[in-house]
Amino acid sequence: MQSFSRRHVMGAAAAFAVFPTFGPEAWAQAKDKLVLGMSLEPPVLDPNKNAAAAIREITYQNIFESLARIDRTGAIVPGLAESWTISPDGLVYTFKLRQGVKFHDGESLDASVVKFALDRLFAADSTVPAKSLYTDIASVEAVDPTTVRITLKTPNSYLLYNIALCDAAIQHPKSAPTNDKHPVGTGAFMFKERKEGDSITLVKAPTYRDAASIKLNTVIFKVVKDPSAQVSALLAGDVDTFPGFQAPELVERLKKDPRFAVVVGTTEGEVILATNNGKKPFDNPKVRQAMAYAINRAELIDAESGFGTPIGSHFAPHNKAYVDLTKTCPFDIAKGKALLAEAGYPNGFEASLKLPPVGYAQRAGEVLASQLGKIGIKVAITQLQWPQWLSEVFKERNYDLTIVAHTEANDIDRYARDGYYWNYNSPEFKAKWREVVAATDFAKRDELLKDCQRIIARDAVNGYLYQLAKIGVWKKELVGMWENSPTPATDLTGVSWKA
Repeated sequence: MQSFSRRHVMGAAAAFAVFPTFGPEAWAQAKDKLVLGMSLEPPVLDPNKNAAAAIREITYQNIFESLARIDRTGAIVPGLAESWTISPDGLVYTFKLRQGVKFHDGESLDASVVKFALDRLFAADSTVPAKSLYTDIASVEAVDPTTVRITLKTPNSYLLYNIALCDAAIQHPKSAPTNDKHPVGTGAFMFKERKEGDSITLVKAPTYRDAASIKLNTVIFKVVKDPSAQVSALLAGDVDTFPGFQAPELVERLKKDPRFAVVVGTTEGEVILATNNGKKPFDNPKVRQAMAYAINRAELIDAESGFGTPIGSHFAPHNKAYVDLTKTCPFDIAKGKALLAEAGYPNGFEASLKLPPVGYAQRAGEVLASQLGKIGIKVAITQLQWPQWLSEVFKERNYDLTIVAHTEANDIDRYARDGYYWNYNSPEFKAKWREVVAATDFAKRDELLKDCQRIIARDAVNGYLYQLAKIGVWKKELVGMWENSPTPATDLTGVSWKA
């Protein structure tokens, strides 16, 4: 199989050769329009229907809003609720709603609408991907038109954060059934059209409460999957920005180009060798530990041109509760072979690696196949399109191994979920996670989070590779783009062109 990274480097080099340096007139830009490149196309446009990060990258804060919001620093700030209070026992959250908020179709926001939207998250028959984040809610009450009260079964120290996620976006009963194809929210931008396989267009919403502050009238999310094509699109002026640029090997070249700003920030994206713990031979901890010893993180990060931070567990290095566990199973081929023999596989075994269509996964896939081969695991790579990956791997759990970046903050909670695609079931971890969410003392919670990290590192639930960097490339005249990604989002409410 041809090397993905080599092929795309060659393609990108050709792109540089084809497109000359453009003069200022070629870069003339309408001051009210933005064309934004994306690597992945969202399967639908409703975050309650699918877990894909691409949905949230388009809709969070732009189309949909939640009671609170996560800003570019990761702080929780007011959203559709202008304020809130929390009872001393941590069981009752009371939100005061902004007044005069309208949905894009003219419908009004009130407490009854919020109750409808939140009730759907934790209902017994709920199928929302993030349901487990909201099952501690006992009831949602519309106290009066502008007041909503949430009562919990037990204290949950992450409740406010979870309420701020796109998963808890407030949707209206009238438009909710069709939000997957024609999303209607309260945000600064409203959906105009979708061209399957090509683009999604949003326009400034006249119903937005602070429309005068929004400088962009039209935003086009252009799908450009191939990294070399991303470079071509930037150089040709067809795309103004790639907030998540997928050709790290070309970053230094772009940094030297005076037309672009290249900003490298952090993400919440833990890149992992996700492993089906419920399937032989991966149900054997020694097999998983053997694979962990075979992983050379330095080599994997080299494949990303150095953009990445090694991780030894499912936690972001910039989080204050992070503990460095990269030495739990340090790179050691001999140790990996010995553990595999102890597990009953002295001659190794064959395994499949199903890859989603993103650059980092493609590059890491070839490197990992080589690394695992050194301890006797013969890996066959299968390329999947994103809908296939979501269906076969994430939903049906029909896989051995895969590579993906989990981009939500605080997503170590997934290890406590029943039926999650890793098929990991640890009473010890679940008990520890219950302690985490019940901890109202955040210093104590941080120590408990460190224990959670140690459990999954010890169990080698997945292969923990590196933290994905956020490589943003945009025209220098563009201001207000997010440097970091504390949550999957391309919040355009503060973006504008220099006058």
